[in-house]
Amino acid sequence: MNKDYIKPFEWSIVEEGFDPENVEASESLFSIGNGSMGQRANFEENYSGKTFQGSYIGGIYYPDKTRVGWWKNGYPEYFAKVLNAPNWIGIDIQINETELDLNTCKVSNFKRELNMKEGWLSRSFNAILETGEEIQVNTKRFISLEYNETGAIEYAVKAINFSGEITFSPYIDAGIVNEDSNYDEYFWEILKIVSGRNSGCILSKTLKTAFHLATAMEVLFAVNNEKVNALQQTEVEEKSLHYTYTLNVNKGDTATIYKYGSCVSSLNYPKEDLIEVAFDNVKKAHKLGFLNLLESQKVAWSNIWHTADIIIEGDIKAQQGIRFNIFQLNQTYLGTDARLNIGPKGFTGEKYGGSTYWDTEAYCIPFYMATKDASVAKNLLLYRYNQLDKAIENAEKLGFKNGAALYPMVTMNGEECHNEWEITFEEIHRNGAMIYGIYNYVNYTQDFEYVPKFGLEVMIAVARFWHQRANFSEAKGQYVVLGVTGPNEYENNVNNNFYTNYLAKWCIQYAVECLNRVEQEYPADFKRVMAKTKLTNKEAKKWLQVAENMYFPFSLEHNVYLQQDGFLDKELIPVAELESSERPINQKWSWDRILRSCYIKQADVLQCMFFFENKFGKEDLERHFDFYEPLTVHESSLSPCVHSILAASIDRMPKAYEQYVRTSRLDLDDYNHEVHEGCHITSMAGTWMSIVQGFGGMRVWEDGILTFNPQIPKEWKSYSFTINFRGNIIKVFKSQTECKFFNESGNEIHMIVNKNKILIPSNQLVTI
Repeated sequence: MNKDYIKPFEWSIVEEGFDPENVEASESLFSIGNGSMGQRANFEENYSGKTFQGSYIGGIYYPDKTRVGWWKNGYPEYFAKVLNAPNWIGIDIQINETELDLNTCKVSNFKRELNMKEGWLSRSFNAILETGEEIQVNTKRFISLEYNETGAIEYAVKAINFSGEITFSPYIDAGIVNEDSNYDEYFWEILKIVSGRNSGCILSKTLKTAFHLATAMEVLFAVNNEKVNALQQTEVEEKSLHYTYTLNVNKGDTATIYKYGSCVSSLNYPKEDLIEVAFDNVKKAHKLGFLNLLESQKVAWSNIWHTADIIIEGDIKAQQGIRFNIFQLNQTYLGTDARLNIGPKGFTGEKYGGSTYWDTEAYCIPFYMATKDASVAKNLLLYRYNQLDKAIENAEKLGFKNGAALYPMVTMNGEECHNEWEITFEEIHRNGAMIYGIYNYVNYTQDFEYVPKFGLEVMIAVARFWHQRANFSEAKGQYVVLGVTGPNEYENNVNNNFYTNYLAKWCIQYAVECLNRVEQEYPADFKRVMAKTKLTNKEAKKWLQVAENMYFPFSLEHNVYLQQDGFLDKELIPVAELESSERPINQKWSWDRILRSCYIKQADVLQCMFFFENKFGKEDLERHFDFYEPLTVHESSLSPCVHSILAASIDRMPKAYEQYVRTSRLDLDDYNHEVHEGCHITSMAGTWMSIVQGFGGMRVWEDGILTFNPQIPKEWKSYSFTINFRGNIIKVFKSQTECKFFNESGNEIHMIVNKNKILIPSNQLVTI
């Protein structure tokens, strides 16, 4: 694969020239979605080359059998997978009975574009078939934001050097299997196939989980933009529905098929109504027409970009990178349904099962809070609150008692469903991210009422977990946390991971702080929660004993906190001394060698200092950054953004810019050689933070005051971004010579900029 084949445009992802080696990567990069469903950028026509077919519906999953070498007590019973859903985009094409297949014909003038400003995907190319006919093809496709169960395709074929027949065979294929199925199982049962005039539907049901899904299509045709009727042939197979239409064309004519698809599920409708609803959706789409649907798509995306866009002048690749990240985040999650969450690959692939990780609370919540409104972030928190009972069950399976909760590392419904020991049982730091998400939300929105209504129960359950998970070390005279894996997954089963221990201490202290405030300000809620959880003052005091006497590994020689107890037993060789042929080490080295090395997949100590920057001095940050960054290989997608933000906060702008470029173009330039598996959606929120919190220096700590410390890389002329802060829209502009703040709201806003207090009147511009 050519890693540098994406052309730099401000508002588009563009591929020019057809290379079969790039097909699977492009299927990821050009993916489309609307927060409720999405699909990889597969060709509509048949392609016999290497391809990864993928269409996905939010919230629909299957409990795949766990694949492990041997069973361990407490091990998850299944590995949840987002399901590859029935494919509705397919349109086989024949020219005078010769099949169009880009893997076998001669292709020229190939161009694929993902227009991020307006939310559509297009392709154009010329093809000379093996039998000599030449055609020109132009396609456009999108998944509607306004009609979020509907997608539309325009597929036009021009006869360049022949007169004859163009045959379109639109279909629905429900015989899809997951690429990542552990045992190559088929996860769907076909219940009903309904065919009709130019429209059809397949009703499917997932095995085990019994989600019902109706997938419908409707088609119509035009020649030279004039609507035509075509004779339909129908073929119903066991798992698919095919229609065939043949149009006669003269040389120079263009034949076009419009295909509308809809996917509706039992998550939202009674299963007996699904077929009717799906048909209604495609009929409505047909009636509105492709151009009207496209116009509504442009308007919907314009509304999103109003608060989400980041503008960079003077660096087109950086501009393209940040917009690509923002675009994919909005395609993945729009915050309208608290039952849904954000998978690490979104709708672009199946790796990680499409499940929810701690990434949501650690990285994604700030993006959705600031580019949308508080209700979107609140839905992400409610997702976890609604799964608290399952988190308590997860902890009980591991021997914890008294309502202690361990939130899953990977989940669809609240149950742990990951199938790697060191992640399932040891990466308990995810529990801290759940509480940090609440803390972050409360600071930013000032919606403390969320705590007594919902958050406090989660805090109590998590504090109980940390109290039980720590144990007192007679040798150290302090509490320790043994046998864990931190965010840096290149160290497994270590003792006293700094990040984990710090979160344990902080979660307990924050829980007690909130308990005291709720008791004073929300006595009725306090009484309700105490009765429900059976919490006593005596128990809370025992928590604090653990928090106040927590052990942290520290090196007097280096004057830094250590990743974990044994870190200095390793040979500390900087990454710069590794041969490039050795990278990435997760693809070149044995796991044994990685675990014994000093190399860091992503920040542990620095992750902690990113979360709690106000608890450490600038000199502390500098010292720890200088010690750990040279040992970090950034082979986690979540690593570069944290390093970029911290580098900016300690005035290391060249390093901040370097890491920004890496995080913003992680997929576009395929740094980790894995984009064919899907894009890194959750790290994209970190890319947004690297500009807003990194270069912009935006912070909101416990005092609740909005703070900025704007800086700019020397490579840029300027940048600007917009945030929604407690219902107030604020635009921030930074150039090499000045900084401007525009308050779009009707309220005056008090802020701190470069340590100085300023007031921005309503609808006013202030230049710093």
